[in-house]
Amino acid sequence: MLRFNKTAVLALLIATSSVFLLFQLYHYRQHNGPHMFGRTVHLSGKDTQWQVVKKFMGLVHKYNMPVFLVDTASLGLLSQDSMLLRDSLVKEPHCTFLCTNRDVLTFALLNNLWKYDAGLVAAAEEKGFELLEVRGKDPRLVSMDDLSGNEIPLHFLFRLQGYVVHVVVLYERSGNYLWHGVLRLKPNMDRKFAPFRRLDYGHNAGAYDRPELVLTTLDGLDVRIPRNISGFLTEYSQARFLECRYRDARSFFQLYPDDTSPEAMNFRMKAKALLHLAARILTELRVPFWLSSGTCLGWFRQCGIIPYSKDVDLGIWIKDYRHDISQAFQKAGLPLKHKFGKVEDSLELSFQGLDVKLDIFFFYEETDVVWNGGTQAKSGKKFKYVFPKFTLCWTELMDLKVRVPCETVDYVSANYGPTWNTPVKTWDWKSSPPNVQDNGVWPVREWDEVIQVY
Repeated sequence: MLRFNKTAVLALLIATSSVFLLFQLYHYRQHNGPHMFGRTVHLSGKDTQWQVVKKFMGLVHKYNMPVFLVDTASLGLLSQDSMLLRDSLVKEPHCTFLCTNRDVLTFALLNNLWKYDAGLVAAAEEKGFELLEVRGKDPRLVSMDDLSGNEIPLHFLFRLQGYVVHVVVLYERSGNYLWHGVLRLKPNMDRKFAPFRRLDYGHNAGAYDRPELVLTTLDGLDVRIPRNISGFLTEYSQARFLECRYRDARSFFQLYPDDTSPEAMNFRMKAKALLHLAARILTELRVPFWLSSGTCLGWFRQCGIIPYSKDVDLGIWIKDYRHDISQAFQKAGLPLKHKFGKVEDSLELSFQGLDVKLDIFFFYEETDVVWNGGTQAKSGKKFKYVFPKFTLCWTELMDLKVRVPCETVDYVSANYGPTWNTPVKTWDWKSSPPNVQDNGVWPVREWDEVIQVY
Protein backbone atom coordinates (compact mmCIF):
# COMPACT_ATOMS: atom_id res chain seq x y z
CA MET A 1 0.00 0.00 0.00
CA LEU A 2 1.36 3.41 -1.05
CA ARG A 3 2.21 5.85 1.70
CA PHE A 4 1.96 9.62 1.06
CA ASN A 5 4.22 12.29 2.44
CA LYS A 6 1.77 14.59 4.21
CA THR A 7 4.13 17.60 3.90
CA ALA A 8 4.48 17.13 0.14
CA VAL A 9 0.73 16.80 -0.35
CA LEU A 10 0.11 19.95 1.71
CA ALA A 11 2.66 21.90 -0.31
CA LEU A 12 1.08 20.72 -3.56
CA LEU A 13 -2.39 21.80 -2.43
CA ILE A 14 -1.13 25.22 -1.37
CA ALA A 15 0.64 25.73 -4.71
CA THR A 16 -2.43 24.68 -6.68
CA SER A 17 -4.70 26.97 -4.68
CA SER A 18 -2.29 29.91 -5.15
CA VAL A 19 -2.19 29.42 -8.92
CA PHE A 20 -5.99 29.26 -9.03
CA LEU A 21 -6.35 32.46 -6.99
CA LEU A 22 -3.81 34.28 -9.17
CA PHE A 23 -5.71 33.17 -12.26
CA GLN A 24 -8.96 34.50 -10.80
CA LEU A 25 -7.34 37.83 -9.97
CA TYR A 26 -5.94 38.10 -13.51
CA HIS A 27 -9.32 37.19 -15.03
CA TYR A 28 -11.25 39.78 -13.05
CA ARG A 29 -8.62 42.47 -13.66
CA GLN A 30 -8.76 41.94 -17.40
CA HIS A 31 -12.53 41.82 -17.69
CA ASN A 32 -13.76 44.01 -14.88
CA GLY A 33 -11.08 46.72 -14.54
CA PRO A 34 -11.50 48.49 -11.22
CA HIS A 35 -14.76 46.59 -10.51
CA MET A 36 -14.18 43.33 -8.69
CA PHE A 37 -16.70 40.93 -7.20
CA GLY A 38 -19.42 43.55 -7.62
CA ARG A 39 -17.53 46.17 -5.61
CA THR A 40 -15.77 49.27 -6.90
CA VAL A 41 -12.04 49.55 -6.26
CA HIS A 42 -11.18 53.25 -5.98
CA LEU A 43 -8.15 54.21 -8.07
CA SER A 44 -5.49 56.54 -6.73
CA GLY A 45 -5.09 59.97 -8.32
CA LYS A 46 -2.13 58.80 -10.34
CA ASP A 47 -3.98 55.71 -11.58
CA THR A 48 -6.95 57.85 -12.57
CA GLN A 49 -4.74 60.25 -14.48
CA TRP A 50 -3.07 57.31 -16.21
CA GLN A 51 -6.46 55.96 -17.31
CA VAL A 52 -7.27 59.42 -18.70
CA VAL A 53 -3.97 59.57 -20.59
CA LYS A 54 -4.45 56.08 -22.02
CA LYS A 55 -7.94 56.97 -23.25
CA PHE A 56 -6.58 60.15 -24.84
CA MET A 57 -3.77 58.24 -26.56
CA GLY A 58 -6.43 55.88 -27.90
CA LEU A 59 -8.05 58.87 -29.61
CA VAL A 60 -4.66 59.96 -30.91
CA HIS A 61 -4.06 56.62 -32.61
CA LYS A 62 -7.62 56.30 -33.94
CA TYR A 63 -7.56 59.71 -35.61
CA ASN A 64 -3.85 59.70 -36.53
CA MET A 65 -3.26 62.89 -34.62
CA PRO A 66 0.44 63.89 -35.02
CA VAL A 67 1.00 64.94 -31.42
CA PHE A 68 4.17 65.08 -29.37
CA LEU A 69 4.77 65.68 -25.68
CA VAL A 70 5.50 69.30 -24.75
CA ASP A 71 4.47 69.21 -21.10
CA THR A 72 7.23 71.04 -19.22
CA ALA A 73 6.88 68.96 -16.04
CA SER A 74 7.00 65.65 -17.94
CA LEU A 75 9.90 66.72 -20.15
CA GLY A 76 11.72 67.98 -17.09
CA LEU A 77 11.60 64.46 -15.64
CA LEU A 78 13.14 62.97 -18.74
CA SER A 79 16.89 62.60 -18.96
CA GLN A 80 19.02 60.53 -21.28
CA ASP A 81 19.39 57.83 -18.63
CA SER A 82 15.69 57.64 -17.85
CA MET A 83 14.88 57.39 -21.54
CA LEU A 84 17.26 54.47 -21.94
CA LEU A 85 15.82 52.69 -18.92
CA ARG A 86 12.22 53.49 -19.84
CA ASP A 87 10.02 50.67 -18.57
CA SER A 88 12.57 47.88 -18.94
CA LEU A 89 13.25 47.66 -15.21
CA VAL A 90 9.65 46.93 -14.23
CA LYS A 91 7.48 44.01 -15.24
CA GLU A 92 4.41 46.22 -15.42
CA PRO A 93 4.54 49.87 -16.54
CA HIS A 94 4.08 52.55 -13.91
CA CYS A 95 2.82 56.05 -14.62
CA THR A 96 5.95 58.04 -13.88
CA PHE A 97 6.53 60.57 -16.65
CA LEU A 98 2.99 61.26 -17.83
CA CYS A 99 1.44 61.45 -14.36
CA THR A 100 3.00 64.42 -12.62
CA ASN A 101 1.72 66.24 -9.56
CA ARG A 102 -0.35 68.47 -11.81
CA ASP A 103 -3.86 67.96 -13.18
CA VAL A 104 -2.90 68.99 -16.74
CA LEU A 105 -0.82 67.18 -19.35
CA THR A 106 0.16 69.02 -22.54
CA PHE A 107 0.79 67.83 -26.10
CA ALA A 108 1.41 69.77 -29.31
CA LEU A 109 -0.28 68.89 -32.60
CA LEU A 110 1.39 69.51 -35.97
CA ASN A 111 -1.46 70.96 -38.00
CA ASN A 112 0.21 70.54 -41.39
CA LEU A 113 0.23 66.76 -40.88
CA TRP A 114 -3.38 66.50 -39.72
CA LYS A 115 -6.76 67.09 -41.31
CA TYR A 116 -9.40 68.21 -38.86
CA ASP A 117 -12.03 65.49 -38.36
CA ALA A 118 -15.36 66.53 -36.86
CA GLY A 119 -15.82 62.93 -35.66
CA LEU A 120 -13.18 63.57 -33.02
CA VAL A 121 -15.72 65.35 -30.84
CA ALA A 122 -18.18 62.42 -30.85
CA ALA A 123 -15.39 59.89 -30.27
CA ALA A 124 -14.05 61.90 -27.33
CA GLU A 125 -17.52 62.06 -25.79
CA GLU A 126 -17.93 58.30 -26.23
CA LYS A 127 -14.82 57.83 -24.10
CA GLY A 128 -16.30 60.12 -21.45
CA PHE A 129 -14.32 63.26 -22.30
CA GLU A 130 -15.68 66.77 -22.28
CA LEU A 131 -14.02 68.77 -25.06
CA LEU A 132 -13.40 72.50 -25.26
CA GLU A 133 -12.16 73.83 -28.59
CA VAL A 134 -10.70 77.36 -28.67
CA ARG A 135 -10.45 79.10 -32.02
CA GLY A 136 -8.85 82.34 -33.14
CA LYS A 137 -7.92 84.30 -36.24
CA ASP A 138 -5.38 82.82 -38.63
CA PRO A 139 -2.56 85.40 -38.70
CA ARG A 140 -1.22 83.92 -41.93
CA LEU A 141 -4.28 85.31 -43.74
CA VAL A 142 -4.35 88.71 -42.02
CA SER A 143 -2.84 91.69 -43.83
CA MET A 144 -3.31 95.43 -44.08
CA ASP A 145 -5.68 94.77 -46.99
CA ASP A 146 -7.74 92.18 -45.09
CA LEU A 147 -7.98 92.38 -41.30
CA SER A 148 -10.76 89.82 -40.95
CA GLY A 149 -8.91 86.51 -41.07
CA ASN A 150 -10.52 83.07 -40.90
CA GLU A 151 -10.83 81.35 -37.55
CA ILE A 152 -8.77 78.21 -36.97
CA PRO A 153 -8.48 75.75 -34.07
CA LEU A 154 -5.77 76.93 -31.67
CA HIS A 155 -6.26 74.79 -28.56
CA PHE A 156 -8.16 71.63 -27.60
CA LEU A 157 -8.80 70.75 -23.96
CA PHE A 158 -9.99 67.23 -23.11
CA ARG A 159 -11.39 66.87 -19.57
CA LEU A 160 -12.19 63.63 -17.75
CA GLN A 161 -12.47 62.83 -14.03
CA GLY A 162 -10.89 66.12 -12.99
CA TYR A 163 -7.87 65.83 -15.32
CA VAL A 164 -7.21 67.83 -18.47
CA VAL A 165 -5.19 67.00 -21.56
CA HIS A 166 -4.25 70.23 -23.32
CA VAL A 167 -3.45 70.04 -27.05
CA VAL A 168 -1.68 73.08 -28.50
CA VAL A 169 -2.03 73.36 -32.29
CA LEU A 170 1.19 74.35 -34.09
CA TYR A 171 0.99 76.00 -37.51
CA GLU A 172 3.72 76.55 -40.09
CA ARG A 173 4.53 80.19 -40.78
CA SER A 174 6.24 81.67 -43.83
CA GLY A 175 9.44 82.24 -41.87
CA ASN A 176 9.87 78.43 -41.69
CA TYR A 177 8.94 78.11 -38.03
CA LEU A 178 6.07 76.78 -35.93
CA TRP A 179 3.58 79.10 -34.25
CA HIS A 180 0.77 78.73 -31.74
CA GLY A 181 -1.82 81.29 -30.78
CA VAL A 182 -3.07 82.77 -27.53
CA LEU A 183 -5.70 80.80 -25.63
CA ARG A 184 -8.41 83.43 -25.45
CA LEU A 185 -11.83 82.28 -24.20
CA LYS A 186 -15.00 83.54 -25.88
CA PRO A 187 -17.60 85.18 -23.59
CA ASN A 188 -19.85 82.09 -23.61
CA MET A 189 -17.08 79.64 -22.64
CA ASP A 190 -16.75 78.00 -19.23
CA ARG A 191 -13.91 79.73 -17.40
CA LYS A 192 -13.77 76.92 -14.87
CA PHE A 193 -13.37 74.19 -17.48
CA ALA A 194 -9.61 73.97 -16.80
CA PRO A 195 -7.03 75.61 -14.53
CA PHE A 196 -6.24 78.13 -17.25
CA ARG A 197 -3.79 80.17 -15.18
CA ARG A 198 -1.66 77.06 -14.63
CA LEU A 199 -1.44 76.00 -18.27
CA ASP A 200 2.05 75.87 -19.77
CA TYR A 201 0.90 77.27 -23.12
CA GLY A 202 -1.57 79.89 -24.28
CA HIS A 203 -0.85 82.90 -22.06
CA ASN A 204 1.00 84.34 -25.07
CA ALA A 205 1.50 83.30 -28.66
CA GLY A 206 4.69 81.30 -29.17
CA ALA A 207 7.22 80.54 -31.92
CA TYR A 208 9.47 77.50 -32.21
CA ASP A 209 11.94 76.00 -34.62
CA ARG A 210 10.73 72.66 -35.96
CA PRO A 211 11.96 70.05 -33.44
CA GLU A 212 13.32 66.67 -34.41
CA LEU A 213 11.01 64.09 -32.84
CA VAL A 214 11.67 60.54 -31.63
CA LEU A 215 9.18 57.83 -30.81
CA THR A 216 9.75 56.33 -27.39
CA THR A 217 7.84 54.38 -24.74
CA LEU A 218 6.78 56.29 -21.66
CA ASP A 219 4.78 54.57 -18.94
CA GLY A 220 3.92 51.77 -21.36
CA LEU A 221 2.61 54.12 -24.05
CA ASP A 222 4.15 55.05 -27.40
CA VAL A 223 4.79 58.80 -27.28
CA ARG A 224 6.71 61.18 -29.51
CA ILE A 225 9.02 63.62 -27.76
CA PRO A 226 11.62 66.20 -28.89
CA ARG A 227 14.99 64.56 -29.38
CA ASN A 228 16.75 67.54 -27.81
CA ILE A 229 14.66 67.96 -24.65
CA SER A 230 16.85 70.58 -22.97
CA GLY A 231 16.98 72.60 -26.19
CA PHE A 232 13.20 72.50 -26.51
CA LEU A 233 12.71 73.59 -22.90
CA THR A 234 15.11 76.48 -23.49
CA GLU A 235 13.07 77.49 -26.54
CA TYR A 236 9.90 77.27 -24.45
CA SER A 237 11.29 79.77 -21.95
CA GLN A 238 12.00 82.25 -24.78
CA ALA A 239 9.10 81.52 -27.14
CA ARG A 240 6.81 84.52 -26.64
CA PHE A 241 5.68 85.87 -30.02
CA LEU A 242 4.39 89.33 -30.97
CA GLU A 243 2.23 89.68 -34.05
CA CYS A 244 2.67 92.60 -36.38
CA ARG A 245 0.12 95.35 -35.65
CA TYR A 246 -1.61 95.37 -39.04
CA ARG A 247 -4.56 97.47 -37.92
CA ASP A 248 -2.28 100.25 -36.63
CA ALA A 249 -0.07 99.95 -39.71
CA ARG A 250 -3.08 100.42 -41.99
CA SER A 251 -4.07 103.52 -40.03
CA PHE A 252 -0.51 104.81 -40.41
CA PHE A 253 -0.56 104.37 -44.19
CA GLN A 254 -3.93 106.10 -44.42
CA LEU A 255 -2.21 109.17 -42.99
CA TYR A 256 1.14 108.67 -44.71
CA PRO A 257 0.73 106.76 -47.99
CA ASP A 258 3.33 104.08 -48.62
CA ASP A 259 6.22 104.81 -50.98
CA THR A 260 5.77 102.42 -53.89
CA SER A 261 8.36 104.02 -56.17
CA PRO A 262 10.84 101.72 -57.96
CA GLU A 263 13.63 103.07 -55.74
CA ALA A 264 11.70 102.23 -52.55
CA MET A 265 10.74 98.77 -53.81
CA ASN A 266 14.36 98.10 -54.79
CA PHE A 267 15.58 99.16 -51.34
CA ARG A 268 13.07 96.88 -49.61
CA MET A 269 14.16 93.95 -51.74
CA LYS A 270 17.85 94.54 -50.96
CA ALA A 271 17.15 95.17 -47.25
CA LYS A 272 15.22 91.90 -47.05
CA ALA A 273 18.08 89.98 -48.65
CA LEU A 274 20.58 91.61 -46.27
CA LEU A 275 18.44 90.88 -43.21
CA HIS A 276 18.04 87.22 -44.20
CA LEU A 277 21.79 86.90 -44.79
CA ALA A 278 22.68 88.54 -41.47
CA ALA A 279 20.20 86.29 -39.65
CA ARG A 280 21.73 83.18 -41.23
CA ILE A 281 25.27 84.22 -40.27
CA LEU A 282 24.41 85.10 -36.66
CA THR A 283 22.27 81.99 -36.23
CA GLU A 284 25.15 79.81 -37.43
CA LEU A 285 27.38 81.57 -34.89
CA ARG A 286 24.65 81.08 -32.23
CA VAL A 287 24.62 84.79 -31.51
CA PRO A 288 21.11 86.05 -30.60
CA PHE A 289 20.14 89.42 -32.07
CA TRP A 290 17.11 91.66 -32.40
CA LEU A 291 15.76 94.39 -34.66
CA SER A 292 16.99 97.74 -33.41
CA SER A 293 16.69 101.44 -34.18
CA GLY A 294 14.96 102.24 -37.48
CA THR A 295 14.45 98.61 -38.45
CA CYS A 296 12.58 97.98 -35.20
CA LEU A 297 10.55 101.16 -35.69
CA GLY A 298 9.61 100.08 -39.22
CA TRP A 299 8.34 96.69 -38.01
CA PHE A 300 6.39 98.18 -35.10
CA ARG A 301 4.92 101.18 -36.89
CA GLN A 302 4.26 99.90 -40.40
CA CYS A 303 4.95 96.14 -40.45
CA GLY A 304 7.83 96.61 -42.86
CA ILE A 305 11.07 98.36 -43.70
CA ILE A 306 11.20 102.17 -43.74
CA PRO A 307 12.24 102.89 -47.34
CA TYR A 308 14.14 106.10 -46.59
CA SER A 309 16.20 104.58 -43.73
CA LYS A 310 18.88 103.26 -46.13
CA ASP A 311 20.22 100.68 -43.68
CA VAL A 312 19.39 97.65 -41.53
CA ASP A 313 19.91 97.92 -37.76
CA LEU A 314 20.47 95.01 -35.37
CA GLY A 315 21.17 94.82 -31.63
CA ILE A 316 23.32 92.26 -29.81
CA TRP A 317 24.15 91.95 -26.11
CA ILE A 318 27.86 92.53 -25.58
CA LYS A 319 28.04 89.30 -23.55
CA ASP A 320 27.21 87.44 -26.78
CA TYR A 321 30.02 89.08 -28.77
CA ARG A 322 32.36 86.72 -30.62
CA HIS A 323 35.70 87.68 -32.10
CA ASP A 324 34.91 85.82 -35.33
CA ILE A 325 31.76 87.84 -36.14
CA SER A 326 33.55 90.21 -38.52
CA GLN A 327 35.31 87.34 -40.25
CA ALA A 328 32.02 85.47 -40.74
CA PHE A 329 30.31 88.48 -42.32
CA GLN A 330 33.24 89.24 -44.60
CA LYS A 331 33.41 85.58 -45.64
CA ALA A 332 29.73 85.86 -46.62
CA GLY A 333 30.53 88.80 -48.92
CA LEU A 334 29.83 91.72 -46.56
CA PRO A 335 33.03 93.76 -46.10
CA LEU A 336 33.58 95.63 -42.85
CA LYS A 337 32.87 99.32 -43.43
CA HIS A 338 33.78 100.58 -39.97
CA LYS A 339 34.47 99.42 -36.45
CA PHE A 340 34.00 101.87 -33.61
CA GLY A 341 34.73 101.37 -29.93
CA LYS A 342 35.97 98.20 -28.27
CA VAL A 343 34.43 95.24 -26.51
CA GLU A 344 34.68 96.97 -23.14
CA ASP A 345 33.02 100.17 -24.34
CA SER A 346 30.71 101.35 -27.14
CA LEU A 347 31.41 98.62 -29.71
CA GLU A 348 29.70 99.10 -33.08
CA LEU A 349 30.22 97.23 -36.35
CA SER A 350 29.05 98.25 -39.80
CA PHE A 351 29.11 96.05 -42.93
CA GLN A 352 28.43 97.05 -46.51
CA GLY A 353 25.77 95.12 -48.38
CA LEU A 354 24.54 95.73 -51.91
CA ASP A 355 23.75 99.45 -51.65
CA VAL A 356 22.42 98.82 -48.12
CA LYS A 357 24.47 99.15 -44.93
CA LEU A 358 24.16 96.76 -41.97
CA ASP A 359 24.75 98.35 -38.55
CA ILE A 360 25.23 96.13 -35.51
CA PHE A 361 24.99 97.90 -32.14
CA PHE A 362 26.25 96.13 -29.03
CA PHE A 363 24.27 96.75 -25.86
CA TYR A 364 25.67 97.06 -22.34
CA GLU A 365 23.67 96.36 -19.18
CA GLU A 366 23.75 98.54 -16.08
CA THR A 367 21.70 98.29 -12.91
CA ASP A 368 18.57 100.07 -14.14
CA VAL A 369 19.16 100.69 -17.85
CA VAL A 370 20.85 99.35 -20.97
CA TRP A 371 22.72 101.36 -23.58
CA ASN A 372 24.63 101.24 -26.83
CA GLY A 373 27.39 103.56 -27.90
CA GLY A 374 28.17 105.76 -30.88
CA THR A 375 31.40 107.36 -32.09
CA GLN A 376 32.03 110.34 -34.37
CA ALA A 377 35.01 109.38 -36.53
CA LYS A 378 36.38 112.85 -37.24
CA SER A 379 36.36 114.10 -33.63
CA GLY A 380 36.55 110.96 -31.49
CA LYS A 381 33.43 112.08 -29.61
CA LYS A 382 31.51 109.34 -27.80
CA PHE A 383 27.74 109.12 -27.46
CA LYS A 384 25.52 106.93 -25.36
CA TYR A 385 21.94 105.86 -26.21
CA VAL A 386 20.07 104.85 -23.05
CA PHE A 387 17.06 102.51 -22.99
CA PRO A 388 14.89 101.07 -20.22
CA LYS A 389 15.59 97.40 -19.62
CA PHE A 390 13.71 95.04 -21.90
CA THR A 391 13.20 91.38 -22.72
CA LEU A 392 13.11 89.77 -26.14
CA CYS A 393 10.21 88.29 -28.09
CA TRP A 394 9.89 86.67 -31.50
CA THR A 395 8.08 88.20 -34.45
CA GLU A 396 8.03 87.89 -38.22
CA LEU A 397 9.36 90.48 -40.64
CA MET A 398 9.71 89.98 -44.38
CA ASP A 399 9.23 86.19 -44.12
CA LEU A 400 11.83 85.90 -41.35
CA LYS A 401 11.47 84.88 -37.72
CA VAL A 402 13.38 87.52 -35.75
CA ARG A 403 13.52 88.95 -32.23
CA VAL A 404 12.31 92.36 -31.11
CA PRO A 405 12.12 93.99 -27.68
CA CYS A 406 8.92 92.75 -26.02
CA GLU A 407 8.43 96.18 -24.48
CA THR A 408 8.47 97.70 -27.96
CA VAL A 409 6.63 100.93 -27.17
CA ASP A 410 9.15 101.78 -24.44
CA TYR A 411 12.02 100.90 -26.75
CA VAL A 412 10.96 103.02 -29.74
CA SER A 413 9.76 105.85 -27.47
CA ALA A 414 13.19 106.01 -25.86
CA ASN A 415 14.88 106.16 -29.26
CA TYR A 416 12.38 108.33 -31.17
CA GLY A 417 10.30 110.12 -28.54
CA PRO A 418 6.51 110.22 -28.08
CA THR A 419 6.00 111.24 -31.73
CA TRP A 420 7.57 108.05 -33.10
CA ASN A 421 4.40 107.44 -35.14
CA THR A 422 5.13 110.50 -37.27
CA PRO A 423 7.68 110.00 -40.09
CA VAL A 424 10.85 112.07 -39.81
CA LYS A 425 13.10 112.01 -42.85
CA THR A 426 15.78 114.39 -41.55
CA TRP A 427 17.62 112.67 -38.71
CA ASP A 428 20.94 113.45 -37.01
CA TRP A 429 22.16 110.41 -35.09
CA LYS A 430 24.20 112.66 -32.75
CA SER A 431 21.38 114.96 -31.63
CA SER A 432 17.93 113.81 -32.83
CA PRO A 433 17.39 110.76 -30.56
CA PRO A 434 15.90 111.87 -27.21
CA ASN A 435 17.92 109.19 -25.41
CA VAL A 436 21.35 110.31 -26.66
CA GLN A 437 23.92 111.52 -24.12
CA ASP A 438 27.45 112.85 -24.49
CA ASN A 439 29.87 110.21 -23.27
CA GLY A 440 33.25 111.91 -23.43
CA VAL A 441 35.96 111.66 -26.07
CA TRP A 442 38.22 108.76 -27.02
CA PRO A 443 41.86 109.45 -26.07
CA VAL A 444 43.88 110.17 -29.21
CA ARG A 445 46.29 107.36 -28.34
CA GLU A 446 43.38 104.86 -28.74
CA TRP A 447 42.06 106.15 -32.06
CA ASP A 448 43.81 103.51 -34.12
CA GLU A 449 41.97 100.85 -32.11
CA VAL A 450 38.55 102.45 -31.57
CA ILE A 451 38.09 104.32 -34.88
CA GLN A 452 38.60 102.01 -37.84
CA VAL A 453 37.09 103.14 -41.15
CA TYR A 454 37.55 101.11 -44.33
